[in-house]
Amino acid sequence: MSETPPPNLRHHGFQLLEDDLHYLMEAFAKVLRQLGEPELADCLPWVGTGVPQQTNRSLGQAYSIAFQLLNVVEERAASQIRRLREKKSGPEAEKGLWADNLKQLRTLGLNEADILAALRDVCVEPVLTAHPTEAKRETVRELHREIYSLMNRHENPAYTPREQARLQSQLQTQLENLWRTGEIHVTRPSIEAELQNALHYLRDVFPEALTRAHTHLREAWQAAGYDVTEIDSLPPLIRFGSWIGGDRDGHPFVTADVTRHALQVMRKNALRVQRRALEALAFHLPLSSLFQITPPHLTELIATLTAQLKNEPSIDLAYILERNKEEPWRAAVYLMRAKVMLAIEKPASPAAYVQPSELRADIDALAQTLLDVGSKAVVEEQIVPFRRNLTAFGFHSAVLDVRQNSAFHEKALDQLLRAAGLLDGGSFMSWSIEQKRALLDRELASPRPFLAPGISAGPEADTVLDCFRVLADHRAQYGNAGLGSLIISMTRCVEDMLVVYVLAREAGLMTWSAEGLVCPLPVVPLFETMGDLESGPGIVEAFLSHPVAKRSLAAQSNGGTPVFQMMVGYSDSNKDCGIVASQCALHRAQRELSTTIHRHGVRPIFFHGRGGTVGRGAGPTHWFMEALPHGSLSGGMRMTEQGETIAQKYAHIGSAVYNTELLMASTTAATARHRNTESRAHPALDALFDTLASTSRDAYRAFLQAPDFMKFYRQATPIDALENSRIGSRPARRTGQASLDDLRAIPWVFSWTQSRFYLPGWFGAGSALQKLKTDDPKSYATLAAAIPGSAFLRYVLTNIESSLVSANTGLMRAYAALVEDTAVRGRFLGTILTEYETTRGIIDDLFQGTFEERRPRLAYTLNIREEPLKVLHHQQIALLRDWRALAAAGKTEAADAMVSDLLISINAIASGLRTTG
Repeated sequence: MSETPPPNLRHHGFQLLEDDLHYLMEAFAKVLRQLGEPELADCLPWVGTGVPQQTNRSLGQAYSIAFQLLNVVEERAASQIRRLREKKSGPEAEKGLWADNLKQLRTLGLNEADILAALRDVCVEPVLTAHPTEAKRETVRELHREIYSLMNRHENPAYTPREQARLQSQLQTQLENLWRTGEIHVTRPSIEAELQNALHYLRDVFPEALTRAHTHLREAWQAAGYDVTEIDSLPPLIRFGSWIGGDRDGHPFVTADVTRHALQVMRKNALRVQRRALEALAFHLPLSSLFQITPPHLTELIATLTAQLKNEPSIDLAYILERNKEEPWRAAVYLMRAKVMLAIEKPASPAAYVQPSELRADIDALAQTLLDVGSKAVVEEQIVPFRRNLTAFGFHSAVLDVRQNSAFHEKALDQLLRAAGLLDGGSFMSWSIEQKRALLDRELASPRPFLAPGISAGPEADTVLDCFRVLADHRAQYGNAGLGSLIISMTRCVEDMLVVYVLAREAGLMTWSAEGLVCPLPVVPLFETMGDLESGPGIVEAFLSHPVAKRSLAAQSNGGTPVFQMMVGYSDSNKDCGIVASQCALHRAQRELSTTIHRHGVRPIFFHGRGGTVGRGAGPTHWFMEALPHGSLSGGMRMTEQGETIAQKYAHIGSAVYNTELLMASTTAATARHRNTESRAHPALDALFDTLASTSRDAYRAFLQAPDFMKFYRQATPIDALENSRIGSRPARRTGQASLDDLRAIPWVFSWTQSRFYLPGWFGAGSALQKLKTDDPKSYATLAAAIPGSAFLRYVLTNIESSLVSANTGLMRAYAALVEDTAVRGRFLGTILTEYETTRGIIDDLFQGTFEERRPRLAYTLNIREEPLKVLHHQQIALLRDWRALAAAGKTEAADAMVSDLLISINAIASGLRTTG
């Protein structure tokens, strides 16, 4: 790469991408020819000149790999262009990162103290989930990482032709492995496999990404002329959560044993992270006693650690002390490492660390001895990052949330009441709200459980209580570290939250104080549908007024300002009422919930349940932050990282650092803006949003509720094939019923995406906007004029546009041709195409210009994919037609034999689109 950045970085980036892609695809074609597939090699996209004569499994596999390679080179090109942009224009040129955000905040009039106050409260928490949206096997992701690394080495101009030839040979070996590896899951992946995948990121990616992102903050802070010692004292701005092994909503395979195992392996994983960190620290502490006097406190530290370890036969103390006798700082660190190893291998040993605070105390003592000899630079470079990562990952890796549906909790309580003889006929579920509340309040005034230990009340009760007892056991042994929130799906009323308190009491998870019951873990409502979002502020008001909630939040805050966490669901709200109504309802709900919570002297923490597509809440991170309602961000925020988005953002360390910094910096900037500036929301827009939400919701629901909709949907999309896929451990339906209501939002979006309708991301928007323009031109003009100044409006419209340009009307027609009833096909396809053209036209009108001019990078990436994707889509349509015909004819065995081909097709298209659901 040249030292001087080229004048047009965008075009240079496109050229880099094409050069890398051509190099990789030529290597892949060579591999295919060597393996006896010359016809396939000739038909490869971007380098082949042939036309596929038959659409078989090999073609789907080859095209899928081609798209995977394109994804690799796109990530590399993006990383290279970021570096070139910084070289050309400085770090402030990269939007959303630390330097840019600090500059923007200074422009708004904020000083060092204002920004530092926000930084001290920031804690953003990506929560890794195992939703069924990750189509790649872990083996394949490892091969991608190796190919990425080889491409990085290939660009090194210092390599000789012989070294380059060796690299090309290694690359071809990896491509052959990729070709020979079955990319799809022939059997549904286990929770253990999903857990191990998450542990890879928590062990091998996030610690380094966190360190580098904080280093970038320090550099930007110093460049701004601020005091860097304040930055060194900050806690980590990012921590991590997980649902894998804790999310049991509609997932029967997540048992109490699975949850216990998840907590155990996450602890061992974190201890391995600390072991590695200590080894790296020892490497960087070669200070010799020959060249500086060993401080007395260091001698004491070594003596203390040695005394703690002397009775542990598995530790070779003599070896550690003899090997490092002239390097006492290194000796101390290796003794700490020995205590961490015991925590991994012999946790019952008295010498093993139990709490991270014990290791922190030893590290602090070590740091002071370094300062005693004047080694401040080593403390800043080595100890400060070590402390920060120890705080972030502790001995737990990530906090594990437990999620269950409110209806399941009600059944569990009903069974307990019945077993205790407290139901006089009927069921708890049929009681009035008033009756439920009276019982719940009465029970929460007492520590007494309903039943003696060991008595089974019923399957739902046993399931909930067994899980909560695992949490109670973990807490008794290790405290709250590693334990997340108790999340209630489909929270409809405050009683749904109080039921969890009663169940926690039954399991011994509650504690008893002088004032009464206290829950040590946050109970978190999940507001998913439009109705839930509208009811949310009232539910939260009632909850925060309840004495048990007040006591619990105060206890959880450890003397600080209490915080209240609530989750808002982007997927189900979109499925319920469409993109515009969903986004407006979420925006309004967050604003009203924030007001309610602040009124109680509590800080809100929103947990954003976002997926990988616009229809499930996706969108660029810094745009998302800018669009949040003013006042809704108090520093703390959680957000799901689902399925393939984890690999897309964090598979390679460069991308991982970039996305980690983007998340931290954008959250900090938004928090500071919310605290220190007035809202810039356009007062006239609220009424317009209400109008647009109502009109779009009516259009969307009319479409879904029209007669024969399910007939059209199930035949015009590959939903039936997706239900046979092995993409995740979780079933596609909550209860197994073949209804739209029971279908999860993820396969709902996935199916529309695969068939290139992208319908959840735009349907209803065009009708609403066109009606506003026709009926009220003045209000439409107000809306258009507000776009540059309204981050929320701009975010919603931009995301709708992203879905529109990703859709393809020709392929819509091709998939719709699978609908056997021509009248049904014509009616629904006509509605879709009319709405599509209306929406596309009105979006162009509002933005005043073509999509290609405004967003050339997205236009380029869509364009380079389109022709190869068409081949795969037409292959999938043929497969669906044949598979369904065999199933209809009762030829079950032949139909089953086609499932693997369908799954390869689904996976290939997912690779091409870079999204599932």
